[in-house]
Amino acid sequence: MAAQNPMDGSFKEAFPNMPQPVSKQALTVAGISIAVYGLNELTSNAREVACLWLLHPRLQTQACMEPLAAAAVNDWNGREESKNLGLVAITFDQRNHGSREVDPVSNEAWRSGNKRHAQDMFSIYHGTASDTSLLMTYLSSYIFPSSDRAIVTNIVLGVSLGGHAGWQCLVHDARISAAILVIGCPDYFSLMSDRARLSKLASWVDSPAPGTRFLGSQDFPAGLVTAVEMHDPAAMLLGKLDGPIRQIDEAPPSPVEQARLLPLMKRLFQGKRILNLSGSTDKLVPYRCGEGFIRWLRAAAAPGGWFADRVHVEDILFENVGHQMSQEMVVEAIRFIAQTLQDQPFTKIDKSSRM
Repeated sequence: MAAQNPMDGSFKEAFPNMPQPVSKQALTVAGISIAVYGLNELTSNAREVACLWLLHPRLQTQACMEPLAAAAVNDWNGREESKNLGLVAITFDQRNHGSREVDPVSNEAWRSGNKRHAQDMFSIYHGTASDTSLLMTYLSSYIFPSSDRAIVTNIVLGVSLGGHAGWQCLVHDARISAAILVIGCPDYFSLMSDRARLSKLASWVDSPAPGTRFLGSQDFPAGLVTAVEMHDPAAMLLGKLDGPIRQIDEAPPSPVEQARLLPLMKRLFQGKRILNLSGSTDKLVPYRCGEGFIRWLRAAAAPGGWFADRVHVEDILFENVGHQMSQEMVVEAIRFIAQTLQDQPFTKIDKSSRM
């Protein structure tokens, strides 16, 4: 089924003439077709390189991220710091999308006839996060075979389905220093519970109280509940829902709860930078579905919070913006990428994925 591309119109006003194209090299890495942007533009002095991983929306392909790759690379290359720290951008098709499509129905929602929507969507973008980590492991050996340059950090930017995947990339791979999450959600239980309610699924409607039997039903089987608890940021830290949408008390956790959470928070978020971009009128991935977790994380990271100065969190809600990466979001994303590269000291990466 055709769907509106959230990337349509992202550059009409923010970049009136569209970003100037940059070099593009097609490669096959670990059996996955990828495109690398900006290799030819690296200066001879740029022995250290940052990688920007661009994850596309549901029902789209890697091609729709090309203007964003060009915008990010051009912006960075126009800065003095690019002489010593280069930037390349990488795109690839998510699982069951574009060149990797196997079953079109698996990309659809309940309302479009896909009875396994919950399983399909989570497993596909979990797979994308795994693919990103796999590609990260081998990329330098393909693009720098003479070992004359080193990849020193990785930033992920995901939109919609790519935003969901980006949250998993961020928390499960220590090599990723920052993430820009655009119209994505870190709380799968909340997102799909809300979607089940709107879809009027029998497992939601026929519960003694609406939704109480949804998790663990055929629409959201117990095996999927277990997978979400293992990989979803909100579920890992805060567990299952106690209502249709997660309600979070922003007060600091008890000392006992902090003792439980602190090692996990350090592993998932220590030293990382997060930019969450959402639209106030987004009906497909409503801000409210991830709001509880985002507010909880922001409170923990705020000055005086129990996890202060350990993770940088920016959360911007754009008024009158729906399920799209608006022009204003593009500007914020480009700004955040540059600040991340300017502000953080990097050392050669020797960490691996935890996935």
